[in-house]
Amino acid sequence: MRSARKSRPRVSAESSAPTRAAPALAAAGVRPAKSRGQNFLVQSAIADRIVEAAALAPGDHVLEIGPGLGMLSERIAAHRVASLTMIEIDPRLAERLAARFAGDRRARIVVGDFLESDLAGVFARGPVKVMGNLPFNSAAAILRRLCGWSRAIELAVLMFQREVGERIRAAAGTSAYGALSAYTAIYWEIAGHFRVAAGSFHPRPKVDAEVLSFAPRDPLPFNSPAGEQALLATIRAAFRAPRKTLRNALATALALDGPALDAALARAAIDPAARAATLALDDLIRLAHALPQPLTLNHRDA
Repeated sequence: MRSARKSRPRVSAESSAPTRAAPALAAAGVRPAKSRGQNFLVQSAIADRIVEAAALAPGDHVLEIGPGLGMLSERIAAHRVASLTMIEIDPRLAERLAARFAGDRRARIVVGDFLESDLAGVFARGPVKVMGNLPFNSAAAILRRLCGWSRAIELAVLMFQREVGERIRAAAGTSAYGALSAYTAIYWEIAGHFRVAAGSFHPRPKVDAEVLSFAPRDPLPFNSPAGEQALLATIRAAFRAPRKTLRNALATALALDGPALDAALARAAIDPAARAATLALDDLIRLAHALPQPLTLNHRDA
């Protein structure tokens, strides 16, 4: 298991002169959309640090999600990477990027929503490094989609709203720990993180952001698609009512009778009176193995 690196202090918005995003957006005919959670990174020092965290090397294949004005893209392309695929939802920004990288045969711009894009070709070239300043309102969904491709990813360096970042990297037993924490831990280990001040973006959001570095978990804690689904269903059931005892939460979420549930908890050596937020990934794996399979979620949980 890789040990987490100690995070650096919070980076101030005033640590470097901001790139003027507003004129560039206006020239492209783009107004940041709240509905898309668009907040464009304007601090060069932050962009440098994100790229540094990716430890780019000659021959790397890179996927950038939401390149926007290309602040990260230009820094990635300055390295001797083998390819850079940029998926941009806004066609006007994609057109701007296409003009900027027209002479670079390594660069490819895909116009579309990352959540709906065909990723098979992107990940067919071998291990990929993924980077992005993710839109706040869809960042968790983007991470979930990347989980399905974790075997093809060498490293991911992604920006989230601070609260979401804290939930993703939270340890069992802490106040931020929840289903998202447990779900993420199935596929990733957090290799590093640092906070980014709200003033580092245009328009300025109401909250700070956080950059997380994700190293794929190897080996994964399941051996088959059925095992993966059992573990996911166990997490969903356990955290459905996090304030309830684990036994009561599972009884509500699963179509299991009391004796069968009690026996499963005993086999997993888990206290029925515990709360889901106290269960680390190893506990959830034991519970998934102990519960009768296949698990059936009650209709409202399905």
